[in-house]
Amino acid sequence: MHERERHRIILSAIQEKPVVTVQDIAELTEASEATIRRDIASLHVQGKLRRVRGGAEAVHPPQLGNLAARPFRVSESVNIDKKRAIARAAVDLCEEGDSIIINGGTTTFQMVHFMSARRLQVMTNSFAIAEHLVKHSKCNVSVPGGAIYRDQSLILSPFENDAIRNFYARRIFIGAQGINAHGVMESDALVIQSEQKLVRQAEELIVMVDSSKFAKRSSLILCPLDKVSTIITDDRISDEAAAMVTEAGIKLITVRPAASSEKEDTTSVA
Repeated sequence: MHERERHRIILSAIQEKPVVTVQDIAELTEASEATIRRDIASLHVQGKLRRVRGGAEAVHPPQLGNLAARPFRVSESVNIDKKRAIARAAVDLCEEGDSIIINGGTTTFQMVHFMSARRLQVMTNSFAIAEHLVKHSKCNVSVPGGAIYRDQSLILSPFENDAIRNFYARRIFIGAQGINAHGVMESDALVIQSEQKLVRQAEELIVMVDSSKFAKRSSLILCPLDKVSTIITDDRISDEAAAMVTEAGIKLITVRPAASSEKEDTTSVA
């Protein structure tokens, strides 16, 4: 990843929480901790952040009341080749005229690039996805009521009587903060509350995550694994994680990102 892009991610990350660690940023950028320390030192000299022991903090700390979920702009370019390949495989599961739900996230957002010629009935709580599909596709787009959280590009409502309950879908496609034997994990209670409402409105739950998400943890569970019908991930998934998925009776679809081959290949494992 180019230095300029790393700096953009670092500056966005420190607006997410008061202090971010070198390790956190290294995982986001897939750069070495030594590289991240140099980046933080450079940005500190420029006055764009404050260097602290083990990490960095914002010059103007973020205000309270934001979602715990990572800002959209922080994650947008992380593992982009994997996300794009996963999204292509997800759209391939859709048939013309299908009703689908897509939750907000940077992996699910990549689906829009393969939906331009499709005619689908789409419900999404992602402001970014809705805006793109309205401008660049033939899909019929619905959004739930609620407040727009700019950083995450999400439309969320704590109320039950919103537009979600009037939309029924064949499939819902969601991203996640992490996955383990306990289930699909997210980082914010309000996000989970909204997405659980969406999940209840679909026949099948499709989880779209790159392979790094099998090593990540959160304290909040969106749903147990037995609610998931299919997981789409990249071909770097560990044997241990793949075994966990198949033993849970979940269909596993692995994809090869374009960066590692001239053509994106998909392989399904029952």
